[in-house]
Amino acid sequence: MLVVALSIALLGAWYLEGTVPRHAVVASGTEFGVNHLHAQRYGRILARDGVSLEERLTAGGAENLRLLLEADSGVDMAIIPGGIVRAKEDRRILMLATLYYEPLWVFYRGDANLTQLSDLRQKRVAVGTPESSVRAFAEPLLVANDVSVANTTFDLRGHLDAVAALRNGEVDVILLLGPIHAGPVWAALNEPGFKLMSLSGAEAYQRRFPYITKLSLPPGSVDFAKQVPDKEIQLIGTKAMLVAREGLAFPLVQLLLDAAREVHATQGFFEEPAEFPNTMPVDIPVSVDAMRHLRFGPKMLQRYMPLVAASYVERVFVLLVPLVVVLIPLIEFCWQVFKTIIMRRIHLLYGELALLEREVDAATDKTSTTRWLATLERIERSAGSMKIPSSFANEAYALREHVRFVRREVEAKTNEQPKG
Repeated sequence: MLVVALSIALLGAWYLEGTVPRHAVVASGTEFGVNHLHAQRYGRILARDGVSLEERLTAGGAENLRLLLEADSGVDMAIIPGGIVRAKEDRRILMLATLYYEPLWVFYRGDANLTQLSDLRQKRVAVGTPESSVRAFAEPLLVANDVSVANTTFDLRGHLDAVAALRNGEVDVILLLGPIHAGPVWAALNEPGFKLMSLSGAEAYQRRFPYITKLSLPPGSVDFAKQVPDKEIQLIGTKAMLVAREGLAFPLVQLLLDAAREVHATQGFFEEPAEFPNTMPVDIPVSVDAMRHLRFGPKMLQRYMPLVAASYVERVFVLLVPLVVVLIPLIEFCWQVFKTIIMRRIHLLYGELALLEREVDAATDKTSTTRWLATLERIERSAGSMKIPSSFANEAYALREHVRFVRREVEAKTNEQPKG
């Protein structure tokens, strides 16, 4: 019974394990962006467990979101910032974890001291390409400050081109979104003549837009020798999120979260040690599987073997336990039915033999001897041809002994001398 249950469980687990994808596609960002580097690191980590991660380079977070929402895009997950998902959009996506802070950087040149987003009116502002993260993130903030095409000239250059345009005087202000070590941000921070806006009233944005976090950059934190920045800078930003389609296989979720922990758990300019990854909500529903995995960590088997192997063993046990629970009473029931059938056949022969024995005892002559012997022969033949398990050997042996006993009675009746 146990062998049967184990065989079924092994086959079932093998079939289910075949349904776990060994290939996934992630939308990252531009070729020179930090998310491209993160996706490459994820791929190397997942490869340890036999999962290949294909990277899809994109123009930024807005394109990543669009690909996730398109059913036929082939993209399973993406890295996007908070604040770019609009309420009217399809929400069949889940956040697996937040990864790091992405501040909004406002760089400008000139003698003016810009402290509000409303100060961008009447200026030439590089807001990023149409499908970039910064444009999607900054758009509602600019609208809230009455900064629009009616009073501002928007330039649609990408990050690197925007830095060059500000250097060359082709734009007045550039908006960047990303971690401090992102190439365009770091270049702008160290560019002579560039000023970084310290946003007055940053706390108000955090209250108005739930996905926004107030951040501060202490003086000298970029360069102690050059004292960059030269004062504390108040910033607003959001969190980068690892987002996936609903229904992403749980083993993949586990692998991705373990990779995210390996990549993002270190301290950063704004991040505390082990602050990320986490599942504090931003603006997308959080995966229950992700919350459970980050809270309780990997299961016991996964601490001692690769995830794919651990997942297979786990599925075997998950299938085996209910199979055993069901099979034990089922097999016991079948055995009782079989036992009842065998004993009924034996008892039928016993009943026929008992009737014959009473008839022999009651007989006063030998006229029925031939019929008695024929009946005994038939009963004995039936008992001998009966295929029964060895556990019923005692009952079968007792039946044959009883047949021989009645045969002796018949023979004794045959040899009995008539009276008088």
